[in-house]
Amino acid sequence: MIDTIEGFARLDALRTGRLDFLDYLDNWLESLAPLPLEQVIEEAGGPQHVGIFCVDVINGFCHEGALASPRVEAIIEPITDLFRNAYAAGVENFVLTHDAHDAAALEFMDYPPHCIGGTEESKIVPELMELACAPLYHILPKNCLSSGIGTGLDAWLEAYPQVTHRIVVGDCTDLCTYHLAMYLKLRANAVNQMHPVILPANCVDTYDIPIEVALLEGIPAHPADLFHGMFLYSMSLNGVQTVSQFQFGVSKT
Repeated sequence: MIDTIEGFARLDALRTGRLDFLDYLDNWLESLAPLPLEQVIEEAGGPQHVGIFCVDVINGFCHEGALASPRVEAIIEPITDLFRNAYAAGVENFVLTHDAHDAAALEFMDYPPHCIGGTEESKIVPELMELACAPLYHILPKNCLSSGIGTGLDAWLEAYPQVTHRIVVGDCTDLCTYHLAMYLKLRANAVNQMHPVILPANCVDTYDIPIEVALLEGIPAHPADLFHGMFLYSMSLNGVQTVSQFQFGVSKT
């Protein structure tokens, strides 16, 4: 009986601890502050030292296909606002990584086939391609979640060492965005380079599969709000500067 009582007590403490952390996480997310883009440019020493790294803002995750998500589609507008205002402020370094899978990609063992190279799904969304800064894009296709493996990202970073301040946007928070932000941060840490990685939360999101849908369809659940918050928090713990959004036309005070 004692073991049973102690077991229930431990289970109750575990549940309470989880709920306490979720409250803490909600408060942390609400505490995220906006950051003037002009402040980033000033701290970098000019727009030539700022780069925007955008991952997987493509048709297959925004507009069509098995993995398209309305939550992901909703980040297109704040990302285009960021691109437009950054370009107006003199930023000319735009790196866009995107899924362009082999038809027999091993990733399709874990996810439904999506964004095969050469298809409409694998193309950058037209909202970004129609911007005035589009001719400046350096577009890097990828065949897995990582933007840093087999993509040419390392070669770009080595060719543009002056880009010291890296802004990361895209999807999904817990998948490709996480891998990109952490790759940039850890790569810089490994060689003791002070290269800030900045992530605006309003330009990042992930897809949602509620538990009831997962049970009905026999697929893994994917609680978007929880995973979005948890991975933003994890990136912040690891030195990625997480802000609520960028402000435009606002000087440092």
